[in-house]
Amino acid sequence: MKVFVGNLSFNTSDNDLRDTFAAYGEVISAQVITDRETMRSRGFAFVEMADDAAAAAISGLNGTDLQGRALTVNEAKPREDRAPRGGGSNRW
Repeated sequence: MKVFVGNLSFNTSDNDLRDTFAAYGEVISAQVITDRETMRSRGFAFVEMADDAAAAAISGLNGTDLQGRALTVNEAKPREDRAPRGGGSNRW
C-alpha cells in the first residue's frame, strides 16, 4: 500500500522517513517529493509498505511529531486527471 505523508519539514530526507516508518514494518520505498526546478522538498512524500504495516503506520504516525511538524499520514489516493497547465483556452 502506498501511504501519503504530508506537512513534512523541508529538511526531512528519504532516509528519515524510512527510519520512522520502519518501526511499523518493512519499508519498500520512501520518497520525499521535490520541485523539479529547485530540487527543494515540496513538503510531502510517499512511503510504500505491505498493507498491514501501512495500516499500522497510518494509525500510529498520523498527527505525531517529526522534526517539529505534526505529520499528516493517510492512504495515498490515485492522482486524478488534471487539465493541461496554462489556464484558459488554447486559442490564440
